Amino acid sequence: MLKVLKQAKAAMSLLNPEEIVNRARRPLHIGLVASSEAAYAQMEEFLLPGSLPLDERPYMLDKLHRVDDPQTPEAVDLILFEEGIPASKGTYTFHREDPSTTISEILLGNEDIELALARQFPVFRARVVEGTIHAVARENALFAIATALPDIIPSLIELPWAFGEFASDTMFLTGNQIRMAFVIAAACGKEAGFLGQKGAILSIAAGAFGWRALARELVGKIPLGGGLIPKGAIAYAGTYAVGKGLEFYYGGNGSFSRGQRRSVFREALDRGREVVAGVAKGAVDQFTAATQRR
Repeated sequence: MLKVLKQAKAAMSLLNPEEIVNRARRPLHIGLVASSEAAYAQMEEFLLPGSLPLDERPYMLDKLHRVDDPQTPEAVDLILFEEGIPASKGTYTFHREDPSTTISEILLGNEDIELALARQFPVFRARVVEGTIHAVARENALFAIATALPDIIPSLIELPWAFGEFASDTMFLTGNQIRMAFVIAAACGKEAGFLGQKGAILSIAAGAFGWRALARELVGKIPLGGGLIPKGAIAYAGTYAVGKGLEFYYGGNGSFSRGQRRSVFREALDRGREVVAGVAKGAVDQFTAATQRR
């Protein structure tokens, strides 16, 4: 919990759309190693499908470099080998029959460029956006639990919680959702920032009070530490629902219907319970053990 609170200030400092856009627009170059023209074409289609707009694909193809390409830069960001050709250390294999494995392997070792990969090569987009939504939802759930602990176990207020960094937990949770909105827009190749995302930001700010009020109500009705789980789960579900709505919108599908919002929130609430249950129990157990040692 202390770690979560220490990370809170750092997370809020990332509420900087310019920094996020710069990361997303970082130029990437990928080297390709294959044995035939057909194999090269398959790898290029994987990274840049023919469904891309006609004005985008030729430009992005210049970012892919075959092994014998004289225009290959001195250094590339990734090297992708055709399946069957031994890949050297630090490179990746294109699993033609299982492209999702290729995506997972590349993203696992390249967190620093995953946002640029998502923006520039659509094949990575869904995975990066989903990971972002889950990560931010989890951060918000843990923060909601941390801020609830002093209310449920008053003696915990003696710990160095450093609440002074924020006017309220709602401010942190909402700010983190806005940061998520910037990341999702940038990953989807859309404009990211306060001005370009006015509608999304206003929607996030307006929606915050509804699910936060529900969280407080549930915490008040469930005795002792039991209230931690619904509060954290609602923080998770509210954030996850916002993220999926943004993904849906920036995917060119318009806005969620009321039914879609309910369905996503309900599913996320179950997932949120699983995420926070163990954390909440661990926090209470640690406090109990510390009390018994006094």
